[in-house]
Amino acid sequence: MKNLRKFLLRNRIAPKWLIFVLDLSICCFAIVYANYLRLNFDIPLIHSIDMIDDLIVTIITNSILFYVFRTYHGIIRLSGFQEAFRSISAVFYSFFIMLLLNVLLKVFAFAPFIPTSVLFIYFFISSFSVFGYRLLVKHLYHISVNQEDNIHIVIYGAELNGSVLKKTIEQTSNNRYKIVAFIDDDENLFGKTIDNIKIYSFSQVQSVIKTWQIKMLFFARQDFDLNQKNKIVDYCLEQNIKVMNIPPMGEWIQGHLNINQLREVKIDELLGRPQISLKNEHVLNLLRNKKVLITGAAGSIGSELARQIAVINPYSLIICDQTETGLYELEYELQKKYQLGNSLKVFLGDVKDDKAMNNMFSQYTPNIVFHAAAYKHVPMMENHPSEAVRNNVLGTKVLADLSEFYNVERFLFVSTDKAINPTNVMGASKRIAEIYCQSLQTREFVPVIDEGIIQLTPRNTKTKFITTRFGNVLGSNGSVIPRFQEQITKGGPVTVTHPDIIRYFMTIPEACSLVLEAVTMGNGGEVFLFDMGEPVKILDLARKMIKLAGLTPGKEIDIKFTGLRPGEKLYEELLNKEEEVIPTHNKKILIAKVIEYDYQKVSISIDKVLSIAIQNKDEDVVKQMKRIVPEYISNNSIYEAMDEEILAPTFTSHG
Repeated sequence: MKNLRKFLLRNRIAPKWLIFVLDLSICCFAIVYANYLRLNFDIPLIHSIDMIDDLIVTIITNSILFYVFRTYHGIIRLSGFQEAFRSISAVFYSFFIMLLLNVLLKVFAFAPFIPTSVLFIYFFISSFSVFGYRLLVKHLYHISVNQEDNIHIVIYGAELNGSVLKKTIEQTSNNRYKIVAFIDDDENLFGKTIDNIKIYSFSQVQSVIKTWQIKMLFFARQDFDLNQKNKIVDYCLEQNIKVMNIPPMGEWIQGHLNINQLREVKIDELLGRPQISLKNEHVLNLLRNKKVLITGAAGSIGSELARQIAVINPYSLIICDQTETGLYELEYELQKKYQLGNSLKVFLGDVKDDKAMNNMFSQYTPNIVFHAAAYKHVPMMENHPSEAVRNNVLGTKVLADLSEFYNVERFLFVSTDKAINPTNVMGASKRIAEIYCQSLQTREFVPVIDEGIIQLTPRNTKTKFITTRFGNVLGSNGSVIPRFQEQITKGGPVTVTHPDIIRYFMTIPEACSLVLEAVTMGNGGEVFLFDMGEPVKILDLARKMIKLAGLTPGKEIDIKFTGLRPGEKLYEELLNKEEEVIPTHNKKILIAKVIEYDYQKVSISIDKVLSIAIQNKDEDVVKQMKRIVPEYISNNSIYEAMDEEILAPTFTSHG
């Protein structure tokens, strides 16, 4: 076997003439053998002259047909059904021509040239042999070439995708990979085979991996239970087994799976939860035929909201952002995928610019507003408190005031879990924006200027102000996962701020689906919390990502601890100490029973912090923020010293 292996390695492709001579020799042998078989191997009865004539006719007809069908052009070790069919076709036509010659001789010479029985025996022997030796060579090549270096693979998912994946790998990997087992959770498939490869159950995964010394595992489906998939991946990573995915069938190239489309399992596939399909009739009824405005539309949350709303086909979809390139790319994507035509409106503008925003509201008169525009990076905002307040607080105030002025039906503010017991400027700015939206909902009177005199009139607007809070979303701009991935690609080190830091994660599509459902549930003034699942230790996340890349943490890729960044805390919270939660019909959405604030006092305090922010007095801005949000205690920040001062709250809650 070793000598055969060396021969096949040295002589990878047999010359064409050798294949031609071999096929012709098989046909000659077949005609001779057919004659002997017909006469029961009674040699004296066979006339050598007749045998020579038979051989001459066989050689001439087959030589012509082998040349016409190019049977000698194929690489036998890689030949498939089409190659074999072409060879058998050449043999069949040679048989047919000789049979036709027999008929003509019988008609005109009253005697067949070659006995008909000999021709039929010849056809079956030659076609079987021509096909058989090709199959034999291919089989010997498969069991010999690179057998010692084969990478054993198990495929999880045995049905159509698994079968297609097996064929794709075998046909394009130059025999380097060998599929040794299928795994599936369908009890009806256990013990059966696909192309002689046995199908095992989920409970047998570990024994299969140990028995076959598996080096790679492929997931051939997308609908696996997430917990089950995580268990398999964790075990594989412990055993230094690489895990790979195939793309959904809709992404295959012209209906065919390409080897280049196979990819490593991504960490967000293991952290995320089952995708939510937007089939909520309340959402469809609310947004269909409405004018919907999304601010921060070029961001992670804003762009996904735009995609999910575009499917609903609203009367108009207004996307607003101050990022020109991101807004242009989103417009292109939405028009290409959903053909929105004139119903898609694009507005390039800054939410802090009240004149620009007023122009947008007067021009498009939205019915529903999703306010997702915000600065969100904690260390950056810690160094720019005035800008954080101008963008996150003033921007929200401008949008909320305009929504009330133009009688918008619903205004949904996208907040963050960092607004709860904030330890940084960014979280505190979002909390102040929350407070302002809540106070708008609870105020009973609206100031109106009449002949230069400010008077209070009853609030008659129907705008419902709704807030949603959730944590980190997978794949968002600037999130930890893309940063880790970049560091791993560059060879490390992977930087983690603290060994004990934990975070909650949610997929962007799921977060946006819950936002859309929350906007239908709100009656005004609520703060909706999303179930973020189990917290994830960032150190474990980094180690898992390194292993998924086929590398070893601490050896091939180092992990470096850099210390908590300014304003950062070890864990996030979803509730204030004074808040309680109320369940809803959707178990993933809760309502926080929040503190109510007096609008007049809130408005005065916010106007004050905004006036300081306009002057770029960062320290004074932070002091005023701490007065508005007493639970704002700085962590790992230059503003920690302020917490030691006695800063009296500027207003107290009521209700």
